[in-house]
Amino acid sequence: MKNLNDIVAVYQNELRKGDIIVAYNQLVKLMMNTRTELVKELGHQFSFATILHGYMDYTYFYYTNDFLKSKKLKLGLVLNHLEMRFEVWLLGNTIPIQKEYWNLLKSTKWNKYKTEMPQYSIIEAVIIAKPDFNNLALLSHHIHQNMIRVSDEIIELLENT
Repeated sequence: MKNLNDIVAVYQNELRKGDIIVAYNQLVKLMMNTRTELVKELGHQFSFATILHGYMDYTYFYYTNDFLKSKKLKLGLVLNHLEMRFEVWLLGNTIPIQKEYWNLLKSTKWNKYKTEMPQYSIIEAVIIAKPDFNNLALLSHHIHQNMIRVSDEIIELLENT
């Protein structure tokens, strides 16, 4: 393992350059604005939790409805910082619930190439693989469209399972 002092020194130097701080703050702000817009647009269909910053790997928020709650499930809109893409995740309220639904849904189009259950979720559907952060209005529009489409597909799948 590398010396933690050396790793922290690299981290501190990168922070001092300023780009990481600006990028992280802008990405979190985008997620906050996206959540606010979705609450206005879909508040009648879903209830939305607050933004969770995680570590520097994911920024996300959960959303659910009565049907998902009855199954002890929820969805999440996730900004995956490591892959720099947007994803919709299906999650269980507990690990046993996640394992149960993983076994039911592991052959879906989202999981067909996975041999193991994802670490944090049941399904991880990429909705925007290469976001264009220079056009936030268009990016936000695509996030909304794709999130709604994939959420509806997942819910329909669950209703028929």
